[in-house]
Amino acid sequence: MEPLVAELKQKIEDKLCPFGFEVYPFQVAWYNALLPPAFHLPLPGPTLAFLVLSTPAMFDRALKPFLQSHHLQPLTDPVDQCVAYHLGRVRESFPELQIEVIADYEVHPNRRPKILAQTAAHVAGAAYYYQRQDVESDPWGTQHIAGVCIHPRFGGWFAIRGVVLLRGIEVPNLRPTKPLDCVPTRADRITLLERFNFHWRDWTYRDAVTPQERYSEEQKVYFSTPPAQRLALLGLPQPSEEPSSPSQEIHFTTLLPKKPQNPRRGWLSPTVSPPTSPGP
Repeated sequence: MEPLVAELKQKIEDKLCPFGFEVYPFQVAWYNALLPPAFHLPLPGPTLAFLVLSTPAMFDRALKPFLQSHHLQPLTDPVDQCVAYHLGRVRESFPELQIEVIADYEVHPNRRPKILAQTAAHVAGAAYYYQRQDVESDPWGTQHIAGVCIHPRFGGWFAIRGVVLLRGIEVPNLRPTKPLDCVPTRADRITLLERFNFHWRDWTYRDAVTPQERYSEEQKVYFSTPPAQRLALLGLPQPSEEPSSPSQEIHFTTLLPKKPQNPRRGWLSPTVSPPTSPGP
């Protein structure tokens, strides 16, 4: 890795890794090369970018402290606001640079996603993006099959959170890092894609590889709860409500996992819409 890239990566990791995030560098050109022009990032090809994902540790290391220190401010989506807070700290740490942060859920006015998160994760070498085209002579006929990223250490127990673009920083000699193909056989890829597309509620697609760490039962409850009900689950008022008292505490449940409901976040693809995932 080039010294400049290594230095910038270390500075970003210093801000994010203690809170359960991981950081991977890539060139804008690598991303654009895999997508039709409508989805390109409008930057010179050698522009340096970093993919940011969250590991299972983010829930305890970032989200809980964020809620405890910010819960009296208006909250709408606690996870997204927590991630935005930490990515904002990255931007603030480089006042001399033009940094643009694109969250995984951001869209243009025409609803086209600003970043295709799984493609970015694949080109950055963070996680392998398994798609229908990766299965030789697939068995699905005319069925709609969405792809899914698998992390070599966490399987599906992670979430892609966004991309940090460093405008004006070009690294033409940066060498690509291929993602680890951790689901190499046709049979296992079929199982993975079928579990993701047809049985995502049971979480089993996330165990496509044996993970080093999974979401806690507490996380499963949280991410299985519909977004509109998550503030109530935490004991927080809805955005239109006033906190009951200045000493209000966050209530993290210890209930057993509920049956996953329909969440807001989905996996993005330029050609197909995936099934609704049970959570980040």
